[in-house]
Amino acid sequence: MQLQNRQPQNISSNKSYSRQDWQKGYESQPREFDYWIEDIEGEIPPELQGTFFKNGPGLLDINGESIHHPFDGDGMISKIAINQGRAHFSNRFVQTEGYLAEKKAGKILYRGVFGTQKPGGWLANIFNFNIKNIANTNVIYWGNKLLALWEAAQPHRLDPHTLETLGLDTIQGTLNPGDAFAAHPRIDPHSQQDGGAPCLVNFAVKPGPSSTITIYELNPTGEVVRQHSHIIPGFAFLHDMAITPNYCIFFQNPVRFNPLPFLLGWRSPGQCIDFNPHEKTQIILIPRDGKSAVKIIETEPCFVFHHANAWEENGDILIDSVCYDSFPSVDPDGDFREVDFDTVPAGQLWRFQVNLETETVQHQVIETRCCEFPCLHPEQVGRPYRYLYIGTAHATEGNAPLQAVLKLDFQTQTQQIWSAAPRGFTGEPVFVPRPGGTREDDGWLLVLIYDAAHHRSDLVILDAEDLTRGPTARLHLKHHVPYGLHGSFTPEWFGPKG
Repeated sequence: MQLQNRQPQNISSNKSYSRQDWQKGYESQPREFDYWIEDIEGEIPPELQGTFFKNGPGLLDINGESIHHPFDGDGMISKIAINQGRAHFSNRFVQTEGYLAEKKAGKILYRGVFGTQKPGGWLANIFNFNIKNIANTNVIYWGNKLLALWEAAQPHRLDPHTLETLGLDTIQGTLNPGDAFAAHPRIDPHSQQDGGAPCLVNFAVKPGPSSTITIYELNPTGEVVRQHSHIIPGFAFLHDMAITPNYCIFFQNPVRFNPLPFLLGWRSPGQCIDFNPHEKTQIILIPRDGKSAVKIIETEPCFVFHHANAWEENGDILIDSVCYDSFPSVDPDGDFREVDFDTVPAGQLWRFQVNLETETVQHQVIETRCCEFPCLHPEQVGRPYRYLYIGTAHATEGNAPLQAVLKLDFQTQTQQIWSAAPRGFTGEPVFVPRPGGTREDDGWLLVLIYDAAHHRSDLVILDAEDLTRGPTARLHLKHHVPYGLHGSFTPEWFGPKG
């Protein structure tokens, strides 16, 4: 199913970015700010009230010494609090143990998961397994707590007003030192196991020759109401999951992990992962009741970072995921800023249909355009849905940086696009429902973009019903925010106190 394209007249298929512009968005932002945003194009919708949080690597170097991969950068939380047509910006680094130690030392002290090594070659890194919790992947407000998430360790709790780091959080005593709490929780808007109340579903994975997946389900007060663990055969590299009312769904990518180069100090853990195109991807279906049997069903080899959504329909499970034909890694001897987009795989949107009775899978490509970071109306999570929003490249073909936002209408098989090209670069859109709205696309998209022309970032507010109208408002920051990862919105107002 390929959607028809409704795009503005000013969008063309020509290459519309320069490498130099894109690279500038990966400059560190060591400063922390706190100010009202005064430079605004358009008007902030008066019904839009609450707080937008964004997490991502704020430091791409330590005292001028570049890290090897942006995913190894220290987490920096940006906050834009919106109320009565006004907006306030602030940002702070998560004060992790590793961040504070390297800030004091003025040099790299830790190995990174994705390629960063301590200076001094393999002798300085051999048998050094001290990898810091960088708290740089996601940020959520749940159970009256603001949590900065990194998938391999405990979350850090922050003050939602000041972004002050309050310390590691145990999720009300559930997590022990060394336990993980992943960076991709899903919120079931109406959990059938909780009488229709909302429920946050998250996981942790301990990979190895056999991998252990632990499921956590939290009620709105932050209490863990369900927890269960399952052993899965083989090495599991899991970044995200999808949920339905009855299942947690994981894609076990067909990769192998050889720890020897990591042990000997030659490479980071992420550089020891090899994609095997001759092995099948395993779809892991874990029942949310924690009692029924886990199902593992094979499908076509692919690599998945992010899932868009999943739902149950007539005895089948359908899953929409961003798929790559191999693992998009960075050359161990290369510079991520010099990546050749033509030589690395691009994400495409695939739909998988899993028949639970026959344990077979069919799939189709539903969007060939390079895309990542999907989002949808929060009421549709785990349920059939009509609209998906996703970051995408400006051009219809080939791999490239994300410069646009795409709206897919699965009912009419049409699409809309808004592009920030040629000098704007996008990331993950966040959908905010309009208060009292009844339509699935009645709301706004919040997108933090990098504007290379002014070396600053903007918060762009788009009308989710019609992207072709262009931004409802564009809030110009006084500086740039390095390319981020994931964010969230809460209707709670966390602007300046007093």
